[in-house]
Order: sequence, then C-alpha cells, then structure tokens
Amino acid sequence: MSLVTPIAFVSGLSALAAAFTMIAAVGIGIGQGFAAGKAVESVARQPEAQSAILSTMLVGQAITETTGIFAFIISIVLLFVNPFIGNL
Repeated sequence: MSLVTPIAFVSGLSALAAAFTMIAAVGIGIGQGFAAGKAVESVARQPEAQSAILSTMLVGQAITETTGIFAFIISIVLLFVNPFIGNL
C-alpha cells in the first residue's frame, strides 16, 4: 500500500511548480526597478528628452510586466485547474 496516491503526488508537484513559477516575479520586479532607475538617471542628465525616455521606459515596463502576468496565469492554472490530474 502506497502512502502517497498519484493524485496527491501530482498535486504536490503542481504546487511546487506554481511556487517556482512565481519566483519569476522577483526577477521582474528587479528588472523593472533597474529600468526605472536608469530612466530617472537619463532624465536627470538630459531633461529635454524626458518624453522620449518616458515613453521608451513605459513600453519596456509593459513588455516586462506581461512576463509576470503569464507566470501568474500558469500558477493559477497549475493550482486550480491542474490539467495533469486528468492524465492519471
């Protein structure tokens, strides 16, 4: 008799995978903070280019944030929908 059922094993590994997926949020936060800091430095050095720097930074921030949204969606799917349990 097994102490761990296959459904419990898959659910546990899915929760672990969701946790690893959300670790991406740390990298995203660091990257966005770095980009914002560099934009502030650029505006401080060249105030007349503020609008161009700001628009470029915002596009970069939006693209970076999509990675976080995708990681969040994958985590939610792994935790609540869990397509792997249907394969057992």
